[in-house]
Amino acid sequence: MQVIALIIIGAAAGFIATRAMKMETDIPTTIAIGVIGALIGGLVLRFLVALTGALGGFVGALLGAFVLIWLWRQYGRR
Repeated sequence: MQVIALIIIGAAAGFIATRAMKMETDIPTTIAIGVIGALIGGLVLRFLVALTGALGGFVGALLGAFVLIWLWRQYGRR
């Protein structure tokens, strides 16, 4: 069940992050950005999840997706 929640939250975070950072991606890439961002955010912002629950998880996923997009733009394929 947590995997499904991770995909749903990651997809939402990936969609918001790619739109906020004006990045055009296809649906699988958007979901991947969100899911990987959720993992990054979950690792970095673990204490936030403990304090605020699901909202903290979404914020962490969103921040993680922003970081991933920034890294992709800096070091990814051109």
